[in-house]
Amino acid sequence: MNIVLTGATGTLGSQILFSLLESRFDTLERIYVIVRRKKHISAEDRITAILDSSSAPVFIQKNKDAVQNKIEVIDAQHLLNPAFFLEKKPVHYFIHSAGFVNLSINPDSKNEIFKENLVLTQDVFKAYTDYLSKFIYISTAFSIGKLEGLLNNNYVDMEQSEYRNYYEASKHAAEKYLVKAGAEANIPIQILRPSVLGGNIMDSPNFFISKYMVFYLFAKFFYKSPSSEPVRIQANHDSKLNIIPTDYAAKVITKVFDTDVKQLNIVNSKGTNIFNGIAKILETVNFKNFRLTQELMDTASDFESALEQFYYETIGVHLTPYLTSKPYEWDTTLLESILPIPKYNLEDYLVATVEFAKNNGFRNQRW
Repeated sequence: MNIVLTGATGTLGSQILFSLLESRFDTLERIYVIVRRKKHISAEDRITAILDSSSAPVFIQKNKDAVQNKIEVIDAQHLLNPAFFLEKKPVHYFIHSAGFVNLSINPDSKNEIFKENLVLTQDVFKAYTDYLSKFIYISTAFSIGKLEGLLNNNYVDMEQSEYRNYYEASKHAAEKYLVKAGAEANIPIQILRPSVLGGNIMDSPNFFISKYMVFYLFAKFFYKSPSSEPVRIQANHDSKLNIIPTDYAAKVITKVFDTDVKQLNIVNSKGTNIFNGIAKILETVNFKNFRLTQELMDTASDFESALEQFYYETIGVHLTPYLTSKPYEWDTTLLESILPIPKYNLEDYLVATVEFAKNNGFRNQRW
């Protein structure tokens, strides 16, 4: 088995890399990891840093030489030139985990977001058509946009015109493109959609995550704030925060990528009540001067404090559409048949993940 993997330096991608190396070691011939070089760090050194990190599973740490022999690091400048490093005969699975997570609603951001999430995906699929046995696309459980009620795994056949941001729209457009292009090229397509990613629950160190985003940014905002001015936080009391541990999501992807499953939402079967979740987060970072409200606010003129204004002009712009969403949940029957969701107390987990981030200064891993 040969695999091409993008996004290996990302939060989910690094865990996918770990999981592939551990659970598929005996059948894995080669994994081609496509990585961008950073200013003074080569693509090879970035992957070495991941494998050498204290967050690497015990299997990786104990078998480092054998693991590295399975990996071929490809500089991202060759991403669209597979002939540079691939032959056409072996079976190749392409796991496209790289993505541009940007929840901006600014029209000036639209072209960049679609370029990274849709156009690049189109270019990659076209470039690798002659090399593929299967193309696996890592999307997001929120790509379907604004809906309510019980959601199933088939987003591709659902028409949706109301998205919370360009990120959702671009990911859904990429899904639809791939399914159509795959059918035309006779290449199986699999779309996997993780929910909001949280710290590890199955692997050590518990609660570890390499990059703090989404609800972590909410916690960081109030933890780092020099002000204790009052802030009203708008949310829908009936909505829930759906968080899935990153290591669980990676293990599901590793188990399912070579199966016949066509679409799968990797989500929690239960969610944390929005009001309770926000309160737990803010209590954990010791921010006390807040009030949760379902009232619509005229944020153009109705701020109660400078801090409240700053919140709604920064992260509030991106997070409020999710905090105020109508209640919805996912059918996890198929997911649970592939790998049962770990059982744990959702609110305790939320507190522990934020506490872990706080103790680490909300510092992302520098891979």
